[in-house]
Amino acid sequence: MLGAIAVSALLLAYVPAASLGPIWMLVLLAALALVWVAWQPATTKRDDVLPALAVVLASLGLALVARLSPDLARKQELWLVVSLVLAIAMGPIFTNFRRFAAIKYLWVVGSLVLFALLLVFGQEVNGARLWIKLGPIQYEPIELIKLFIVFFLAGYLAETADVIAAAKPWSFRANLKYLGPLFIGWGASMAILVLQRDLGMAALLLSTFAALLYVATRRLDIVIAGVAIFAIAVFWAMHHYPYVQTRVAVWHNPFSDPLGAGYQSSQSYYALAAGGLFGTGFGLGHPGFIPDVATDYIYAAFSEEFGFIGAFVLIGLFAVLIKRMLAGSANQPDLYAKLVSAGLAATLGFQVFIIVGGVIGLFPLTGITLPFLSYGGSSLVANFLLIALMWAMSARVCGPTRSPSSSSL
Repeated sequence: MLGAIAVSALLLAYVPAASLGPIWMLVLLAALALVWVAWQPATTKRDDVLPALAVVLASLGLALVARLSPDLARKQELWLVVSLVLAIAMGPIFTNFRRFAAIKYLWVVGSLVLFALLLVFGQEVNGARLWIKLGPIQYEPIELIKLFIVFFLAGYLAETADVIAAAKPWSFRANLKYLGPLFIGWGASMAILVLQRDLGMAALLLSTFAALLYVATRRLDIVIAGVAIFAIAVFWAMHHYPYVQTRVAVWHNPFSDPLGAGYQSSQSYYALAAGGLFGTGFGLGHPGFIPDVATDYIYAAFSEEFGFIGAFVLIGLFAVLIKRMLAGSANQPDLYAKLVSAGLAATLGFQVFIIVGGVIGLFPLTGITLPFLSYGGSSLVANFLLIALMWAMSARVCGPTRSPSSSSL
């Protein structure tokens, strides 16, 4: 972690002091990062690369947000403090993460409650109802729902994976009996698409659902069926929701309306092209031409100033993080732990893939954030909790072991 803090300090040294809060805020963040890693049982050893990479990525994100909007950067600093405090506070609970399996249906209830709150109190922004505002605080509940869905799916599949895997694809009764509760996770993605018109988070939840189902059962037929039904729902949404319709039209040809609906996408493509191989240099680009650049298009801003090489390195950092999470999943001794780890890795990996793919034009841009880099307190908190849980799950006993002969003396 000391190395991660040193790299973070180097990154933030290039940011004008006026763009960030007081120096003591950065000192507090460094102290919290150290406490987070230091506060673990002395008899265990964990994969400290996980929190270190999270801190480096979050520091890079803070530097980028400060470059784009000092006001947002100061808010991002406060959310970083909240994220680290919660990661520290949840440490003892995450150490006993296997207890989550016993309350698997409670995670579904929690998700439904958050959905209901969104329907009643949610605020619509740019055509999607995603935020709940409580005084000065605005939070996006879906960031917690994506974790709740992983806990539920892992708990249910740990108990039923064998019978689901053994069921024949044409046995309707057997499949309905055991797959019914599982499709609550799939239904959540449908509800987000239909009720909230958020194509990105719906795709993220569906991808996580499909990944966990395949890891647990190797039933490719169920995955294909779920994706097919989701595609039909997307097709229906394209013809009934102007918001989704516009997103798809902009993806097809942003230059057909370069000063209207396609303005953001076209400016993003110009930024990517201007970056070239080596980039314009930090602070020398023109990311301000892209509206909402600190949230949806921060990857384009980064690519403009750091070039293709910098963008490739950034994806490499995420790849290392996800690879270590998947390795942690493979090393888990029980199926429930394997599924939770795989679900967390899939959630983070698909989120990066969906937003980066949207920025570079592989598919329609969605409203999800680039983890740790984009401005957004709810995303920052959820992703730090995700890493904190994965870090706790990586614990291995490292104390001295006694041989049988010595124990009998």
